[in-house]
Amino acid sequence: MKLDSSIVAVVTGGASGLGAATARALAAQGVKVAIFDFAVEKGEAVAKEIGGVFCKVDVTSDSEVDAAFAKARAAHGQERILVNCAGTGNAIKTAGRDKATGQPTHFPLDAFNRIIQINLVGTFRCIAKSAQGMLSLAPLADGERGAIVNTASVAAEDGQMGQAAYSASKGGVVGMTLPIARDLMNEGIRVNTILPGIFNTPLLQGAPENVKAALSASVPFPKRLGLPEEYAQLALTMITNGYFNGEDVRLDGAIRMAPR
Repeated sequence: MKLDSSIVAVVTGGASGLGAATARALAAQGVKVAIFDFAVEKGEAVAKEIGGVFCKVDVTSDSEVDAAFAKARAAHGQERILVNCAGTGNAIKTAGRDKATGQPTHFPLDAFNRIIQINLVGTFRCIAKSAQGMLSLAPLADGERGAIVNTASVAAEDGQMGQAAYSASKGGVVGMTLPIARDLMNEGIRVNTILPGIFNTPLLQGAPENVKAALSASVPFPKRLGLPEEYAQLALTMITNGYFNGEDVRLDGAIRMAPR
């Protein structure tokens, strides 16, 4: 797919981090970009910067996702690109002991379900609704109607202590990539997923410098945190390379993490 002003994109989680970098990279190619996020101030600022449109949305809500797609399409037209960066995490052991009382505890199931609903179901919700809209588009010269890029994590394959919910949610994103690509193959819609390693996103920017240094040192090469712009570069490659389909690609500096 050639990126220019005739192409429309939606980026979920586009107010910061990986999503904001991707929104900027797409806009730099002339693409009309709509940002889906619940962070209004940051989302509106990025949208203004890139000449896009901001849509306040919680990806766990059918009605909010529907309203966001309606707003984005009213402003720019039907999107050919969807990049799913909306997501979050937590760190809770499956079972353990309360630090104050010593009493046995277990992972609160509502906290587990929340991560699944945002990272996995929210991603699928946006894919399904975007793909439905893409079916209305005339195919491009190579028969392509659209391209979808999802965000998983190396935790899908290499989860750490306390990451049961996060790893399950991201493993689900990896697991559904190929089936969805096959579901949409006859409609000319490609689907790929990126598995980022340790990236310098807002989730880490508040961490102490010694923690960041230790994380950087754990990466084989280069020994630093990943940059959101590097994620965006791979996302654009997946979008523009028409033979990229059904793939799950790690972007992690070759990190393989020992349990910690």
